[in-house]
Amino acid sequence: MAEDELSRAVTLSWREASKVTPWGDTFEGISPAGRNVQVERNYLWSGAPGGDILVEIAVFGGPSRYDAGARVSRTIRKGG
Repeated sequence: MAEDELSRAVTLSWREASKVTPWGDTFEGISPAGRNVQVERNYLWSGAPGGDILVEIAVFGGPSRYDAGARVSRTIRKGG
């Protein structure tokens, strides 16, 4: 589920993502196994503001299970 959300999150171009970076949100969803989960999505500057953008996704079964959640990330490269 985290990989699927990451695939959607990185469909933004660098130009589009740079307009909302830094930004993040958390929303509730249903896992493929039918469990309630929270999905956290963050767009952060990878280094200096205006450079590459790090996209982070975490999927977890509620605040008490955050550390046991699935985490994935990918970089949207400036100019690429």
